[in-house]
Amino acid sequence: MAGPKTNAQFHFTSIKKYFNSFTVTGRMNCVLATYGGIALMVLYIKVLKKHQL
Repeated sequence: MAGPKTNAQFHFTSIKKYFNSFTVTGRMNCVLATYGGIALMVLYIKVLKKHQL
């Protein structure tokens, strides 16, 4: 059948359950993890530069 796939058609296990490109929740988790990683790198660089003075 043509049309959008439902969540019932996908059965993910392990980390794929939380980070996937098929569900809205999985995509949101990928975006949040990316933004969180970038924020941590920026904070790390700021703290590193502050301690070098």
